[in-house]
Parts: sequence; C-alpha cells; structure tokens
Amino acid sequence: MNGADRGRVLLLNWLDRENPKAGGAEVHLHETFGRLANRGWNLTLLSSGWPGAGSETVLDGIRVRRVGSRLSYPVPAIREARRLLTSGSWDLVIEDLNKVPLFTPRWTRTPLLLLVHHLFGATAFQEASLPVALPTWLLEKPIGRVYRGVPGVAVSASTRDDLVRRGLHAHDLHVIPNGIDLSAFGPAGGAGRFPEPTLLYLGRLKRYKRVDLILQALRVLQARDIPARLLVAGKGDHRPALEREVRRLDLSPDRVRFLGFVSESEKAELLARSWVHCLTSPKEGWGISNLEAAASGTPTVASDSPGLRDSVAHGRTGFLVPHGNVEALATRIQEILADTEERERMGREGCRFAATFSWDRTADEMEEAMRAVVAPTSRRP
Repeated sequence: MNGADRGRVLLLNWLDRENPKAGGAEVHLHETFGRLANRGWNLTLLSSGWPGAGSETVLDGIRVRRVGSRLSYPVPAIREARRLLTSGSWDLVIEDLNKVPLFTPRWTRTPLLLLVHHLFGATAFQEASLPVALPTWLLEKPIGRVYRGVPGVAVSASTRDDLVRRGLHAHDLHVIPNGIDLSAFGPAGGAGRFPEPTLLYLGRLKRYKRVDLILQALRVLQARDIPARLLVAGKGDHRPALEREVRRLDLSPDRVRFLGFVSESEKAELLARSWVHCLTSPKEGWGISNLEAAASGTPTVASDSPGLRDSVAHGRTGFLVPHGNVEALATRIQEILADTEERERMGREGCRFAATFSWDRTADEMEEAMRAVVAPTSRRP
C-alpha cells in the first residue's frame, strides 16, 4: 500500500483485547486492524474501560481510548466520538457492532462502514436476565431501518443473511470471514492423539453456548457403552451450572474434566490431540474454534446454526446436526470415534479447508472494503 492510500480511521467497539471480557470479536479487531496499522493506516479505537484500566494506550499500532464501562459505554462513546470527529479530519468511521448498535448513521456524516459479527436476536434471552436481554433485543429492532444503505462487512454468510432479513440491502454487504493464525495450529506431532477417545469444548462458559448439550450427548454415549471423555477448556460464569449438570446426569467422574483457562500453546495442543471438537451454540458470528480445530486436523461436530454452518464443511471437516438434537449429536460423535479412517480423512480435509483462511487475507479484504468507502478526495497524500 502506498502513502496515497493511507487514511485516518475511528474504530468503535465496546472492548479492546486487554479487557478481561474480551472475546473473539476483539481478536478479530486486533488481528485485522493491527495489520492495517502496520501498513500505514492511522487508527484510533474508542472502547470501554474497566477497574484499573488506563484511559489511553497503544495496542498493535492502534491508539486506544477508553471511556465509560462495559455497561455504560454507548453514551460516553457517542459523546467522545462526536468530539473527536469535530476536532479533526477523519476519513472513515467503522462501527464494530458487537453488542448493541450505536446508531452511527444518526450522528455522523463521516464516511461509515458497518462491521457485524452476529446479532443476538432471541438468543439474548438465553444468556441474560430479562432486564438486560429485553433492551438488547429491542435495540436491534431498528437496525434494518437505521443502517439501510450503509456499506457493511459481515464475517459470515449467515450474518449477512440475518442483516438482509432485517432490512439491509445485500448489495451493500461484503462477507469477509475471520482468519486464524495458521502458524499456531497443526496436526499432533510425536505425542499423537490422546490414548482414550477425547471430546473437546474450547471457549467461554456462557449459558448461550449450550455446553450442556455436549454433556447430555456424553451421557447418551455412556449409556451406549461408548468410552469417551470430555475436556472443557475455558472460563465463564456458567461453569458452576455445568458442574451441577454433570452431577445431575450422573456422569462418571473420569468422563468430564474442567480445565479452566488455557494458554494459546495449551489450546493448540488440546485441539491437535483431541479426537473430536464440539461446538453447540444456537448462533455465532463465525465459530473460529471450528476453524482452529480443522487446522489441527481434528473434525468438529457442531450445531447446524448460523455462523457454525459457515465454519464447518459438513461431511468434509466434520458434521452439522440439528441444534438441540442430543441423539443426533451423540450419533455423529460416535461415528467419528468409531472410524479411524474417516476421522483421519476429515482431519486432512480440515487442514486443506483451514489453509484458505488467514488473518492476512482478512486484512486484505477489509482494506479493500475500507478503500471503497473512503471518498478519493478525502484520502491523505
């Protein structure tokens, strides 16, 4: 990229990657826009703070300004964004719609790009209490009207289709999938797979992730005398409920292990050594752990739900099953565990599939989308 293409961009996202509540959307933001910062884009991120957080920092070449808290973010963020936009010359605003919308078209005339991972819809009620879920659901209702005609990026075809159903125009939306760090994942080396049939869930322990479905499938496998254990890697406020579910299902103690938070190197080892990766959310923007499993040569069994159906090639890199159908989930897991040749075939297919997704590719395509929005007259020399 040459100097004539550089621009000054204001990013709006509730969290940055240092926030204790950060998740996949923040990984996407910093992996993508950190690369663009290194190419010469002048990027400022406006995010929320938390107790003990500095008000300003630089992460991955992105200047980060923190205002408000995770729950109070919209009001101070809009106020600070308007102040910044009126106090200097900006080429582009990118709203990373990651919680509830900030309705940027209503308060800025700066060229705008909408970035959407996924919208909660009715799934908000599966995770949050009614006083929190109801406003989230209601605030999503005007999205189709407020953002109609705004250029947008969706991280999956599922998210694009959701936005179109809500009233946005398909021709305004580009699908730019997430990437992964391909150098960090690969098939198991000398250690090989775990000696015992091992299932893996890797992610946050939140109610809407529906890890309980995997536990119920494990109970079905136990009743069928199929030897298998489940490793649950990740932390979250739903862990106590899942531990109670283990006891309620009368799963034997050696069947389930909660590993808590794992490092990146531990995550890579778990993905490579497990026999089957499972993800049973009713809705995701993409399901990045499915792709990381594929890059590790490990097949995935996942719910056939938005986002997950984009990151699992059914019959090639794993299986998709009707969301909530525990019998189907257990049966597909059993098929993979029982057939070494099929499991290895899916592993090879997964490696080929994952190799087409990289953060460099995501950054390239994002840059194209940004340059299409920035008016030529506003680009900096």
